Amino acid sequence: MTRFKTTQTNFTAGEVSPDLLGRGDLRAYENGANRLRNVIIQPTGGVTRRAGLRYVANALGSGRLIAFEFATNQTALLVLSNVRMDVYVNNVFVTNLVTPWVTSVIPQVTWTQSADTLLLAHPDLPAMRLTRSPAGVWALNQFSFAVNNTIANQPYFKFADQAVTLTPSATTGTITITASAAVFAASMINTRLRINDREVMITAFTSATQVGAVCLQTLIGTTATQNWKEQVFSTLRGYPVSFAFHQDRLVIGGSRSLPNRLWMSRSGDLFNFELGTGLDDDAIEFGIFSDEVNAIRGLFSGRHLQVFTSGAEWMVTGAPLTPTSVQITRQTRAGSPTARYLPPVDVDGATLFVNKNGQELREFVYTDVEQAYQSTDLSLLSRHIILNPIDQDFDQRRRLLILVREDGRFATLTVYRPEQVAAWTLHETDGAVISVSIAGDATYFLVQRGVNFFIERMDDSVLLDSAVTATSGSPQTVWTGLGHLNGLTVRVIADGNLHPDRVVTGGQITLAAPATSIQVGLGYTHIVEPLPLANTGAGGEGRSVRPISFLLRLSSTRALTFDAGRGLRAIALALNQIIPGTPVSRDVKIGAYGWVRDFLTPLWRIEQSQPLPFTLLSVTTELKVNE
Repeated sequence: MTRFKTTQTNFTAGEVSPDLLGRGDLRAYENGANRLRNVIIQPTGGVTRRAGLRYVANALGSGRLIAFEFATNQTALLVLSNVRMDVYVNNVFVTNLVTPWVTSVIPQVTWTQSADTLLLAHPDLPAMRLTRSPAGVWALNQFSFAVNNTIANQPYFKFADQAVTLTPSATTGTITITASAAVFAASMINTRLRINDREVMITAFTSATQVGAVCLQTLIGTTATQNWKEQVFSTLRGYPVSFAFHQDRLVIGGSRSLPNRLWMSRSGDLFNFELGTGLDDDAIEFGIFSDEVNAIRGLFSGRHLQVFTSGAEWMVTGAPLTPTSVQITRQTRAGSPTARYLPPVDVDGATLFVNKNGQELREFVYTDVEQAYQSTDLSLLSRHIILNPIDQDFDQRRRLLILVREDGRFATLTVYRPEQVAAWTLHETDGAVISVSIAGDATYFLVQRGVNFFIERMDDSVLLDSAVTATSGSPQTVWTGLGHLNGLTVRVIADGNLHPDRVVTGGQITLAAPATSIQVGLGYTHIVEPLPLANTGAGGEGRSVRPISFLLRLSSTRALTFDAGRGLRAIALALNQIIPGTPVSRDVKIGAYGWVRDFLTPLWRIEQSQPLPFTLLSVTTELKVNE
């Protein structure tokens, strides 16, 4: 028999797709795993039991979380639910505001921020503007364009055939406008028209060819003219799809009726979209035309203005952007989802976005060699984890891209571009995660548990979900403040030690022994399982392998449950000189059992539900191979 050792020094390839179990030649096979559940991959390569989720507050229902940085080091968490926005600052509820968005349309809401203003858009509803005054007053108002002497500096477009004419009955006051074809609708009341560059507002609907209007400017004459336009954004034509701030301009991307069009405000005058005469600081307008539909789904201001459409990714250039210098060039053809908005996020200069097929996370990054953007699939090795994403954000402190899936689970991608680390793991909780947002340094989740919805914050100091912590000056057995967990069986950590599970009744639990501090919440299980032995090298098809031992290098670990061939069992960690119950950082050697003849079966497995710290740095396996 041949005896040899193999060492897995890191897990920087993450959980690898089952489709790659035959690719033992890949480097990812050496650094990957078969299953990684509820663990985080560190940029250095180890795996750690994920942080728990601390309970913050109840939410009204399903919706979305949005972060809004309103001042230096001051970030609010906005919770969108049915026609309501709740505002939290430092985990404390501040106020609520009425919104136009019912639950069903919230997934399509997009947003962008500049200074103390947050703009929110939806293609079927008027855009909104959220502000916070220096006095701390929050306000949500309808977005509006700059107005100069009653004239709105907004985009205009002729939606009708170019041959259609309008004939005004007079040049001032209240008039009647007659069209040569059916172009009017009842929903056009309060819509502005420009006839020969003079502005009127529709005030009454008579028929598809005739409306009443009031002149906001004196018209040139009463003869029929083809030179007319209507305002771009309205109830009939739809509203902005997306906003971005770029090079001192406000950029609007797409609308329901003009899905592939871009509008840029005047330079330094963010709400003025008057095209003017083409001077360098005038507003800019153009469409994206190519051999496929390119409905704009999102805008991102980076090195260039990046435009994400349903069919491709585009780069808008111009240094600076002017009506004569602006150019748009298609870069890649991945496309973005249309059913909901998944915000692109910046990671070390690369923009990460979800592909339109809902099974790829791509890195959109500019390369100096090509002088163009490339779109690399970061989920190629872990395709099974990227399943119908519904939300995403990037936790800079933890180096984690957090992606919420439609099935209520969430995936994390450890991203460290200098070391080419891109490792996926999957996470589960007792319920369904709906949304995620990074507000300041805190990661928040909107979670549905049963019929209730909660706001919860990822917290390294807790090891349970929907967790509550409390302390008392004197030992006590009855602990209250657990109303959100009524009727549920919870795990309990009291004075740093595990206590028997309890059922929350009337918002409280009673411990078997008094304690001065507790942590109460819902448990979760972490799993680490290696890839099976490859059919190459010392193993090989037709041979039998006998594991002899496993040497685990642990860091700050309090509990280990390990399957070495005879099922899961708890492994004693404490040495004589170590106080029992304290985290240990050392090597632990575990004897193995039995022969392995099925090369699709991993040699070992860690599966642990105890809410105690766990970090695995490496695993050395000693084997004998039957020649």
